[in-house]
Amino acid sequence: MKKIVLFASGNGSNAENIMAHFDKSSQGTVVGVFTNNLHAKVLDRAKKFNVPTFVFNKAELLEETVLNQLHELQPDLIVLAGFLLKFPTHIINAFPDKVINIHPALLPNYGGKGMYGMHVHQAVLNNNEKETGITVHYVNEHYDEGAFIFQQSVNIESCTTVEEIAQKIHELEMEHFPKVIAELL
Repeated sequence: MKKIVLFASGNGSNAENIMAHFDKSSQGTVVGVFTNNLHAKVLDRAKKFNVPTFVFNKAELLEETVLNQLHELQPDLIVLAGFLLKFPTHIINAFPDKVINIHPALLPNYGGKGMYGMHVHQAVLNNNEKETGITVHYVNEHYDEGAFIFQQSVNIESCTTVEEIAQKIHELEMEHFPKVIAELL
């Protein structure tokens, strides 16, 4: 049974979708949810699936604390699902080709520092894009620059608000992210 660790900073809808997908799976299981936010809704979502949670601060992420916890869990895959801090190089190096992220745009467009969530969707809307999408990619030392694993586009010509774009992206994430993780395992 392959072991998955999730990192999330907020609401955790992607994390919950992944936990639900692997809840009864013989392929993999979520063995931990890590968050840098004591009040993140992802903590409540993890409880529903009896998944252990780990709350840490930025110093613990940058030092050895989080890395040591990860070594204890021995994950086959580390999944960033709405995790907003830059992922530290020492963890990436300790788990080569085992750290992935989902980005709410078709990279390399609309990536980089500060480009997350509604900021991405606003930029897409401001540029009158006809399509956008999601990118699942490996994590490296630079924001959103790791090798692409999967992309899926969606037409947004009928969208007039950031919220409409966000809904279309959310639907893509819910449909594809767990499947991509399953394929990687």
